[in-house]
Amino acid sequence: MEPPVRPASTGTIIHGVAVREVLGVSTLAGARLIAGERGLDRVVQRLNVMEVPDVLAWVKPHELLLTTGYPLRNTPQSLGRLVADLDERGLAALAVKLGRYLDELPEEMVEQADRLGFPLIQLPDDVGFDDILNQVLTDILNRQAAALARAEEAHRALVQVVLAGGGLREVTAEVAGLLDVAVAVLDGAGHVLAAAGPAEHVALLRAAPEGRHTAVPVVAGGHHHGRIVACGPVGSIAESDVGILERAATVAALVVTRQEAVNAVESKYRADFLRDVLTGRAGGSERVASRARAFGWDLQRPVTVLVAELDPEGDERVAQDRLVSCWTGAMRRHDARGAVAGFSHEVVTIVDAGVDAGRLAKDAAAAFAESLPATFSTGASRTAVGAEALPDAYGQALKAARVGRQLHGPGAVAHFDQLGVYRLLSLVSDTAELHAFVRETLGPLASDDDAENSDLRRTLQVLLETNLNVAETARRLHFHYNTLRYRIGKLERMLGGFTEDAHLRLNLTLALHVLRMRGI
Repeated sequence: MEPPVRPASTGTIIHGVAVREVLGVSTLAGARLIAGERGLDRVVQRLNVMEVPDVLAWVKPHELLLTTGYPLRNTPQSLGRLVADLDERGLAALAVKLGRYLDELPEEMVEQADRLGFPLIQLPDDVGFDDILNQVLTDILNRQAAALARAEEAHRALVQVVLAGGGLREVTAEVAGLLDVAVAVLDGAGHVLAAAGPAEHVALLRAAPEGRHTAVPVVAGGHHHGRIVACGPVGSIAESDVGILERAATVAALVVTRQEAVNAVESKYRADFLRDVLTGRAGGSERVASRARAFGWDLQRPVTVLVAELDPEGDERVAQDRLVSCWTGAMRRHDARGAVAGFSHEVVTIVDAGVDAGRLAKDAAAAFAESLPATFSTGASRTAVGAEALPDAYGQALKAARVGRQLHGPGAVAHFDQLGVYRLLSLVSDTAELHAFVRETLGPLASDDDAENSDLRRTLQVLLETNLNVAETARRLHFHYNTLRYRIGKLERMLGGFTEDAHLRLNLTLALHVLRMRGI
């Protein structure tokens, strides 16, 4: 379970003083705690005076409620219920002047206050409410002002970090130093982007991010980029330090936005360069190798080109960015010197020829599936050596991706060398001609309207795959030998004497291959 994310503060009073601190001010030197000692750490943020019995409609959380006892004098039997109602509304404490209107508080009220940990305070007779109000409110406002001043100072320090070119690592280090806690910035998936602070607390953040931490969202331009979390010796940080964490989240959003802009520019340069390489317009081998090294790529070794194309029926605008990110992450794990770039509808990857292309595609697909309900098909080229061979390899990978999708549907992974005759069939741009060839060659077997015809087509396919080996075909289809001989006779009456005509067998084989290709 993730920690609750705090919204940004609204500018109202969010700091206060504990009830035990209120009892320590000079005007309350003679005050006495009657009950509710467990609640002395309740926070007082405002004060109110009880003048009427039905005060519940006007009270607010974290209030210290003052009364002379006058509104309570005629309803002693309901005072226990009053304590429960005040506690339910989040009040900090009730302070009463005894003697003039109320000699003592009912035992029921005292017992209820002790059960709930709700402080009941007896005020000195010689102290006016205005003195209490002035002194306690002054302490609260001074503490609020000090907290705001500290937050502003932290904000200036954090902005200076950004102006000096610092990133998330420097921002977390600054906040960790200011608060003396562990601080981390997490992305939307919960991965740690940067962390700083005492080693034992950082370890706690990494090992148990679902613990009792304080978390603030990192939001920029209406987009949620993750969150910044802090963990101190007792878990969540002090309430007075939340403002600093909120300022840090604002600065972190600025850093993330700036980095995204830089990445977008760099991504465009990488894509433009790789497009030139794959179209043969990037220059000679030495020039290509030199520019590739500037991006951290090694294109001089034997490589394989991979093309990942989004399958239809997806939101391309969102999916394309995520596709580039997933392939980039997978590439880093498999080949640190490989090249990745996103084009308008595809991602092109150039990896060392020794990398398992299928495993790389599987890792990218797994990451992609975690965030989007979309798929992509991947094609792999033959091994290419040198920049001059990359355009042909790119064409092979693109062909493999598209034919693989036709054969196996969305999410296919296909290698160019495994396409066989399908890559030749894919060169036929006139799909109507392919359909006509299938109908003319297979006749009624070209349609799935009749279940018997579909079954006969399956028999024909296995016969051709076994090179007309009747015994092997019968074994694969679990038919009796005589049943298969009957079916062969029926097929020859429908299609012609394919058992004696090698050319007809070739045409039948090609027609069955065309039927396997989707999207034609």
